[in-house]
Amino acid sequence: MSNIPETGRTTRVTVRLVAIQILVFSLLLTLGGRLWYLQIRNGDEYSDEAASNHVQQVIQPATRGSILDARGVPLADNETRLVVSASRTDLMKMKDDGKAVLTRLADVLDMTPKEVMDKVRLCDSETPQPCWNGSPYQPIPITDEATTQQALQIRERAEDFPGISAEPTPVRRYAAPAESNAAQVLGYLSPVTDDEIKEAEDSESPLLRSDQIGRSGLERAYDAQLRGKAGVTRYEVDNLGRVIGQRESDKAQPGANLVTSIDSRVQAVAEKELHLAMKEARKVHDKNTGTNYKADAGAVVVMEAKTGRVVAMASNPTYDPNAWVGGISAKDYKKLTGKDSNFPLLNRAIQGQAAPGSIFKVIPTAAAVNAGYPFNGSYPCPSSYSIGGQVFKNFESKGHGSITLGQALEVSCDTVYYGLAHKQWQKDGGVDPKKNPADWFYKTAHQFGLGKETGIDLPNEVTGRVPDRQWKKNYWKANQKAWCKNGKKDGDYAERIAYENCLEGMKMRAGDAVNYSIGQGDTLVTPIQMATIYGAISNGGTLYNPTVGKAIVSSDGKKVDEIKPKSHGKLPMDAKTRKLIDDALAGVATRGTAAWRFGGWPQDKIPMHAKTGTAEVYGKQTTSWFATYTKDYAIVMTISQGGTGSGASGPAVRNIYNALYGIDKDGKIDKKKALLYQPQAKLPKIEADGTIDAQPVGKPYVAVGLGGRREDQ
Repeated sequence: MSNIPETGRTTRVTVRLVAIQILVFSLLLTLGGRLWYLQIRNGDEYSDEAASNHVQQVIQPATRGSILDARGVPLADNETRLVVSASRTDLMKMKDDGKAVLTRLADVLDMTPKEVMDKVRLCDSETPQPCWNGSPYQPIPITDEATTQQALQIRERAEDFPGISAEPTPVRRYAAPAESNAAQVLGYLSPVTDDEIKEAEDSESPLLRSDQIGRSGLERAYDAQLRGKAGVTRYEVDNLGRVIGQRESDKAQPGANLVTSIDSRVQAVAEKELHLAMKEARKVHDKNTGTNYKADAGAVVVMEAKTGRVVAMASNPTYDPNAWVGGISAKDYKKLTGKDSNFPLLNRAIQGQAAPGSIFKVIPTAAAVNAGYPFNGSYPCPSSYSIGGQVFKNFESKGHGSITLGQALEVSCDTVYYGLAHKQWQKDGGVDPKKNPADWFYKTAHQFGLGKETGIDLPNEVTGRVPDRQWKKNYWKANQKAWCKNGKKDGDYAERIAYENCLEGMKMRAGDAVNYSIGQGDTLVTPIQMATIYGAISNGGTLYNPTVGKAIVSSDGKKVDEIKPKSHGKLPMDAKTRKLIDDALAGVATRGTAAWRFGGWPQDKIPMHAKTGTAEVYGKQTTSWFATYTKDYAIVMTISQGGTGSGASGPAVRNIYNALYGIDKDGKIDKKKALLYQPQAKLPKIEADGTIDAQPVGKPYVAVGLGGRREDQ
C-alpha cells in the first residue's frame, strides 16, 4: 500500500486538473485569437484572395498600331493568320511531358518533332534559340503559317491534341512596300519576359503575359504607343471550373499608328544603290593588298537638311524582319547571329563606327579659323610632311603648291591640315601641354556634336570617339598593363606600338595630332553623325536631332501628336565661315575630287556640295565615305573595305539624287519622275474612321547599271 496520505493524493490530482484546464483554456484563447485575426482583422483581404482563386482571366490581345511611311504606306502592320499554339502548362501535366502530342503535331504541320519541341522549351542562359522567352503560362506559338486543312485536323481531333489550339490571330507583318526592307529601322517583336512584366508594374503602360514588345528599331523606341492595351474578360468559376458569373472586364484598346519621315520609295532606292555599290566594289582590285575589295558592310542616310528628319536609312548586310514573326527558327537565328553572319542586326547607320577620313576635314577647317588662321590665307600643300623621322604623305603623294583652306577642301590636301594641326599642337605645349591648352581641333569636334549621341529616336545609338587628351589618359589607364606585357622594342608593328604606348601612351604626340586632323588615327564617327553635320552646313548652322518618327496618330484618328524637329546646338562657326565652306564644298562637286561623279549635274538649278573620304584602317582595306548635300537633303554613304569615297560610294549617291529630283543621264530635270523633289511636309490624310489614306507606292525601283539612271519600271 502507498504511504502517501489521502489529502496529498487529492492535492496532486487537483493541481494536474488545474494545469490541464489552463492548457486547454490557453489553446482555446490562441485559436480564438487566430480566428479573430483571420476573419475580422484581415477578413477582407483573405476574402478577396479566396474570390480571386475562383476568377479566370481571358486575354484579348490589343491590335498593335501600324508603322507608316511619310505618305501613309504601311511599313509594318498586322494580318490575320492561322496560329497553332501549345499550352506548356497542359503538356507538363502529361506523363511524357507532352512528347507524344508534340510528335503527332509535328506530323500534321510537316515539321520535325525536334523543331516543335524546341519551340516550347524555355529560354535561359544555356538554351540556344529557338526557345520561348515569354511566360511559361502563356500559349506558345508553334507556327503562324498553318493551312486551313492543318487547323481543321487539329480542331476536329481535339482528343489527340490536348493543350494544342489553332486559331485565327492577328500577327505582325513587315510589308516591304516598293521592295524596301528597312529592317534595322523597323526592328522586330518578341514575347515579354517575367522580369519585364515586373519592371513595368508601376509604369503608365504595364505589361501582360500575352504581350509582344519591340526589341529594336522603331518597334522598341515607340513600343508603348504602338502596343495599345490588351483586353481582359474575367469569369467567376466554381471549384469544378464551371462559369458561374462574369466580373468587370476591360476592353482592348488598339495601339496608335506611327507616321514616319521614311519614304518607302526612296528607302528602296537607297537600299538597292548601297547593295549595288558594294557588289561593284568587290570587282575592283586593291593594289595595296593584291586582292579585290571585300566591301563587307555599309550604310547610307538620306536626311532632310532643314529638319533632321530621316527620309531613308539603309544598312548592309540586312535581314527580313518577318523571320521573327511567330518565333524565329534555329536556322534563321544562326544566320543572324553566327560569327560568319557579319551581324546584320546592327544598324550601321547609327551603330557602325569608323575613321571618317577626309569628310572630317570640314571640322579642322572650322577649327583652324577659330584658332586664328585666315580661311583665305596661303598654306603650303607639299606631297609629304615630316615630323622628326616620320613622313606623313599626301593622298597619292601629290603636291599643290600654296593654297587656301577652301582649295584644301576641294583637292583634299592632307598636308595643309598636317601643318596646321602640328603648329597648334606645338602652341599648346606638345607632349607637355600648358595648364589649359586651347586644343582647338578637339574642342571644335565636340562642338560639332562628335563623341556623343545625336539623339536620334532609335535605340542603341553609339557615340563615336574624339581622341582628345582626356581620352588618351583614360585609354592609357585601361590598357597600360596589356601594353607593357605584350610590347617589344624590336618586335613587329603591333608589338612596337604596344611598347611605345606602355611608356607614354597617355601623352598626345605630334603624330596623334596630325593623323587626327584628317580624320584618321583613333577618331571614330557614325554615318548619322556626319549626315547631321553636313545637313547643318546646308541649313545655315543648326544641328538637328535626327528623327524617324513624324507623328503619333490614335487608332480613331482623333488625336495627332506631331513630333517636331529639335536642335542640340549650332555649328561653331560664323555665317561668313559657313558660306566659305559651303562654296568650297560646291567646288568639290564641280572641280574637285567628286567632280567626276557629278558630270552633267544641273548645278545652276540644284547646287550640289560634296566631300570625299578614303579612311585607312589598320589590318583592313580602306573605308569609302561620301558626304553630300543640296538645299533639301544631306546624303552620307560609307562602305567598309570598299576603296575610295568617290570610287565606291560616289555613283550610288549620285543615283539616289537622280531618283529624288527626277534627273536623267543628260542632267535634265523631270519633276514628274522625281520621287521627292521637295521634302514631304504634310502628314498623310486621316479619314473620319481613323484610317490613313496611303498614296500609291508605284512599281519597284530597278537598278540598271552603276552610274546610269534608275527608274521605276
